[in-house]
Amino acid sequence: MDALAALNSASGIVGSASDSEDNAISLSTGSVAEFYIEPMLSCVGDADIMYHMSSELAIPQGFPPPTQLPDEFHGRVRVAEIIDSGFPGYVFLVSSYLLTEITDDGKYNALQCLRLLLYRKHDFTSTKIQGPALVTKFSHQNLSVLESYYASGPMSSLDRVPCIRCLSWPVQAADWPTRHRNYGWPDSATVDRVVSNGCDLVLVAHRLCKQDEWMSSHQWRLSFSRAEITLLNSWIKVQQIVYHVLRFFMKAEGVTDITDNTGSKILSNYNIKTLMLWACEIKGRNWWIDVDLNVVRICVKLLHILADWLTDARCVHYFVNNCNLFDSLDNSQLTQYTAHGLQSVTEVWLAEWFVNNYLCKCTRDPILNNRVSRLFDDISTPVKLQNAVSAVVHWRLGQTLTVAWCQFSVAHLAIHVHQQLSLNLRMTIFHERILKDR
Repeated sequence: MDALAALNSASGIVGSASDSEDNAISLSTGSVAEFYIEPMLSCVGDADIMYHMSSELAIPQGFPPPTQLPDEFHGRVRVAEIIDSGFPGYVFLVSSYLLTEITDDGKYNALQCLRLLLYRKHDFTSTKIQGPALVTKFSHQNLSVLESYYASGPMSSLDRVPCIRCLSWPVQAADWPTRHRNYGWPDSATVDRVVSNGCDLVLVAHRLCKQDEWMSSHQWRLSFSRAEITLLNSWIKVQQIVYHVLRFFMKAEGVTDITDNTGSKILSNYNIKTLMLWACEIKGRNWWIDVDLNVVRICVKLLHILADWLTDARCVHYFVNNCNLFDSLDNSQLTQYTAHGLQSVTEVWLAEWFVNNYLCKCTRDPILNNRVSRLFDDISTPVKLQNAVSAVVHWRLGQTLTVAWCQFSVAHLAIHVHQQLSLNLRMTIFHERILKDR
């Protein structure tokens, strides 16, 4: 995955080969970009790539059009203003300006244009659509058993999310940079980096609007993926570990697959991320590194907080003012049952679950020494458990080159698929222009 991320960072472009055409500028996002730890078992199910066209830009409502743009943008850029849609975190886009480059140093002239509500539909009929993402599943048939084992987590699919870039911090999240923080996280330098990266807009409607054909093609969601990458990479190691364990637990137990009476998922990975972001802000550093609080105990406390959120049907968005991520949650018996299940998790139960479903699973590596794996046959005491885990960690460190080779093979496959998808995207853009010209 590092190789795939490097490919995106190095090229930055999934678009055309001609300077006269606009390009699709890509960014590796999601878990692949957010985690800097390398856990024994992965909780990452896909690779996420966001891409925006170099001929499109969004600006907050009432902001003047920019007179200078980064080099990645095209010589002619269509600018749309971000307008509230009545649902916090979800907006409309209204075309407002046409920017034309007037010098070689990135300076632009702005011309007002007819104000029209911007709409768009996914028309990639050969690609599975999931939310705002175009999903491509990977086939590991060309990989060995060993390579597929290390690929089973992060390389199951590639999610490409088309978006529109906004270089400014949105007014919908105006309070975030300046709100009072008792424990100094994130610090001022990190806040400045987050704000300077702006945001993106993805074509996805609010849960209550998804069945409305008009809203589903006109409503956009503010995306803070760039901000989240910066923030999660500023976490201390134990915070990343806790986030990983929570993700793994929720996925393994199928909690993030439970749906309410409307067929919508009750909880998602984004709710877990929101939980962690708030916890990192309102809990001091000592809370995370206190000797009386191990990873299991921290996870239990956070799961109980999440249960309370479900019970109250309130999950406050970390960035957007007055946005409740549970505002349309069906408060059914199933929702309350999920909340009760999370509330009933104890330290003893989760510790035992973690040993049986995580640590023991680490011993299923296809090339693990049998002598090491047999240590888990008897972990009846803390000392025996510690010896078994230490042996697996020591063995895994000795297999660094083998794991790296497997991940290289998987990344090679990903790059090949990514290049093919890039070609398909260029052809789609080309055909769209032909149809428009007609």
